Amino acid sequence: MLNCSWFYAFLNEQGINFFTGVPDSLLKDFCAFLEEQAPRERHIIAANEGNALALAAGHYLASGEPGLVYMQNSGLGNAVNPLTSLVDPLVYSIPALLLIGWRGEPGVKDEPQHLKQGRITLELLETLGVKHALLPRDAAAAGELLGRAAARMKERREPFALVVSRGTFEPYARKNDPASPYEMAREEAVQRVLSSLGPTDIVVSTTGGTSREVFEFRAAANEGHQRDFLTVGSMGHASQIALGIALARPQRQVYCLDGDGALIMHMGSLAVIGRSSPPNLKHILLNNGAHDSVGGQPTAALNLDIPAIARACGYRKALHAAGREELNGALEELVNSPGPAFLEVMVRKGSRKDLGRPTTTPVENKRAFMQYIAGR
Repeated sequence: MLNCSWFYAFLNEQGINFFTGVPDSLLKDFCAFLEEQAPRERHIIAANEGNALALAAGHYLASGEPGLVYMQNSGLGNAVNPLTSLVDPLVYSIPALLLIGWRGEPGVKDEPQHLKQGRITLELLETLGVKHALLPRDAAAAGELLGRAAARMKERREPFALVVSRGTFEPYARKNDPASPYEMAREEAVQRVLSSLGPTDIVVSTTGGTSREVFEFRAAANEGHQRDFLTVGSMGHASQIALGIALARPQRQVYCLDGDGALIMHMGSLAVIGRSSPPNLKHILLNNGAHDSVGGQPTAALNLDIPAIARACGYRKALHAAGREELNGALEELVNSPGPAFLEVMVRKGSRKDLGRPTTTPVENKRAFMQYIAGR
C-alpha cells in the first residue's frame, strides 16, 4: 500500500501542489492527510467534481502548474462537462491529474449503486479521451507512473487519470478530529422526524447513512418500506426527486431528508424548489458539517446560514433546531406549515458501527414505492 505522506511529497516533487475534489471512501486516508497536512490555500474541498476541475484549471491559469482533482468514479458524471468543454486539448488544453476512486470495480463486491459506474469507468475515460492508468500499490511502480503522468501532462497539456482500487492507500490516523458539540446523533434525529409524520406521508432520503437509518427505523418498528424512496446513489439529487413527486401528487405530503454535502453539491435546487413553490414539500437538512459516509471530511455547511438561503430562494418557512427540544417544536411547526418549508437540524458526526444496509434492491424499493403511491 502507498503511504499518504510519501504520495503527497512525490506529487510535490512533480510540481503538483494544489489539491481539490470531493471526498471518496477509497481515498479517505489521502483526503484526511490533505486536510491536516496541506496548506489551507492549497487544499479545497469542492462543492462538486465539476467545480473541482474548474478550480484546478484556475490554479493552472495563474501558476502554470497542474492541480490534482480527487473524486469517486460516480463523480465523473459531474466532471464530464468541464472535461470536454474546458480542459480538453480541443478547447483550452489544460492539464490536471485526476485521482479517481474505483467503486464498483468488476470482481470486487460493492453496493448496487456503484455497479454500473464501476463497469464503465475505464470505458468512460477512454470515450472522454483521458489517458488513464491503475495506480499501483507498490511505491516504486507508483512513482514511475506518476513521473510519466507528469511528463505527459506537461508535454501535451491535457488531463491524466489515476484510477484507485480499494486498499491502495495505507490508513492515516487523524491527529485533529474535534468532537461535535451537538446533542443528537443523526440516527436519533431521523427517528424523531419519522415518528412525527402522518401514516400516508412520503419520505425521500438522501444517499449514505441517512437512507440506511430510515430503512433500519422502519424495520425495527415492523413497518413496511413502501412510503420511503431510498436514494442510495445520485448524491445531491434527493430534493429534486422529492420535488417531482410533490408536483405529481399534490394531495400527499412529501418530506425530503437531505445531507449538507449533498445539498451544497447542487445548491441551485433550492432556487428551483422555491420558484416551483409546492405547498406539500417539506425539506429537512441533517447538518453535521461533514462528508460523513466517506471519511468525515468537512463541508462548508457550518459556515453558512442555510435557512436564510432557503428563505431567499422562496421557501415559505425556514427553521433551525440544534437540540431535542428545539427539534420537537420545529417539527410540529414544519408539519403544520404550508410548503415549501425548510428545517435545518444540527447533528453529530458519525454513525453506529453496526448500522445495516437496505435488504431490498433499489428496483424492489422503487416498485413498492410506486405501487404505494398509485394505490392511494
